[in-house]
Amino acid sequence: MATAKNDSPAPTSKLRVAGYILILFLVILGAVFAWNYNFIKGQLAVGTAYGARVACSCHYIGGRDIGDCRKDFEPGMELIGLSVDDDNRQVTASVPLLSSATAEFREGWGCIMTDTVKLDVD
Repeated sequence: MATAKNDSPAPTSKLRVAGYILILFLVILGAVFAWNYNFIKGQLAVGTAYGARVACSCHYIGGRDIGDCRKDFEPGMELIGLSVDDDNRQVTASVPLLSSATAEFREGWGCIMTDTVKLDVD
């Protein structure tokens, strides 16, 4: 009596190949990030400064809630977080661990950037 030979790879072999593919993907993703680091850093600086200024104007001049001010953001700005300091009349826009910028409302001047954009990663 002849037995059928099963040539399919073992499940651990498939899992190992999937692990190698995942590692390769992460290495490629890291290389792309490193290659474009200066461009990404610049885009984050512009995005946080824009977000802080627009949200400050919306909140303090327009009188809208800060959550409603997100409607004024351009597409692609979903990662930017906003925080409000009503005591100092400031709005800070940030991308966690990467970049932040603060705009302050001054009577007669409107919303101005209080400092240069801070990049948290050098």
